[in-house]
Amino acid sequence: MIIEAGSNKRITIVGGGQSGLQLGIGLLDNGYEVEVVQNRTAEEIAAGRVLSSQCMFDGALSHERALGLNFWDDVCPTVDSINFTVPAPDQPGAKAIDWNGRLDAPGQSVDQRVKIPRWMAEFERRGGRLTILDAGIDDIEACARRSDLVIVAAGKGEIVRLFERDAEKSPYDTPQRALALTYVTGMVPRPGHSAVCFNLIPGVGEYFCFPALTTSGPCEIMVLEGLPGGPMDCWKDVKSPSEHLARSKWVLDTFLPWEAERCRDIALTDDNGILAGAFAPTIRKPIARLPSGALVLGLADAVCLNDPITGQGSNNASKAAKIYLDRILAHGDRPFDAAFMQATFDAYWAYAQFVTGWTNALLAPPPPHVLKIMGTAGAAPTLARRIANGFNDPTDFFPWFAVPEEADLYLESLQAAA
Repeated sequence: MIIEAGSNKRITIVGGGQSGLQLGIGLLDNGYEVEVVQNRTAEEIAAGRVLSSQCMFDGALSHERALGLNFWDDVCPTVDSINFTVPAPDQPGAKAIDWNGRLDAPGQSVDQRVKIPRWMAEFERRGGRLTILDAGIDDIEACARRSDLVIVAAGKGEIVRLFERDAEKSPYDTPQRALALTYVTGMVPRPGHSAVCFNLIPGVGEYFCFPALTTSGPCEIMVLEGLPGGPMDCWKDVKSPSEHLARSKWVLDTFLPWEAERCRDIALTDDNGILAGAFAPTIRKPIARLPSGALVLGLADAVCLNDPITGQGSNNASKAAKIYLDRILAHGDRPFDAAFMQATFDAYWAYAQFVTGWTNALLAPPPPHVLKIMGTAGAAPTLARRIANGFNDPTDFFPWFAVPEEADLYLESLQAAA
């Protein structure tokens, strides 16, 4: 569908990642003039270090499919379920909790070093203007002068600091996990069907892994999240890719022997298939005012940055891009003023508040009702499946996952039905 009103509207998107390129291509398809400002070339991204873990579920993938951006469905391994495990505290090598919930529709993870260069080419093929520039404030001012709307979709750098932290929506002001990614080949597949294998190690951290597609083909992505100051906060002295791989295996050998067994013969996909760092989960106010007085609108990680413990980053980005696209199309020829910008973010936050609440809750020690839910799922396949599919739509976790009384009522209803 072509929206005639879009034909004379010029929109600049600063940041060419999941959200920026998806939104840009959607706008092109509806007759808008779109420029994406990206800080690296496609070749630099493809040859660079991994950017994220990006396990995406069906709801987010549907927005890619709607735009014809699902170029890897025939080659990317599927993620078919969520598997949840907690080690037994008093029995080394044993599991206190272990269950699996099937996803109603498969997920997938495409290395952004594969996805983003392909999408950059597709953006230009559909008529978009791609500018390679590490944009600063003066560059954003220039974008504002030549555009009807400037959207900042970059998650890092000087321009993100234009957006004020929203203290009411951001309970944490320091990193809550020491993070590491390790892209590997040679991991023994999970029996039966694939999964995000999520392991919660109380007082230590979390480890999860899942199949993916990288620059060299199928692989597995290992995500390691350590509590600050704990034994999995162990990356600062790692000096080389081989040391990073060895440290990843040490974590499994020490805390998760069943996962270590799958990883006896793993190797890095490439020397750039590693990442380590930390950041504070932060929600920012969605409108930034440039020195000139011009306003710009934040999108995805620029204004809503969650810890990866729930695997929602790329899912959030895709869903935010879809909501912003719909809001822009519905706005027609009216000016993109502050009221439009705030209402557009509010439409996204109506969804993202649940993702943020769920993610932040998992960063804290689990309360008794959550332990009861996760423990019950092993004997209640309906519950396990609902938890698994909550990764696709986290709004379904509320209120029963968040409120102890609601949890009790829901578990009682499951017991009665059984």
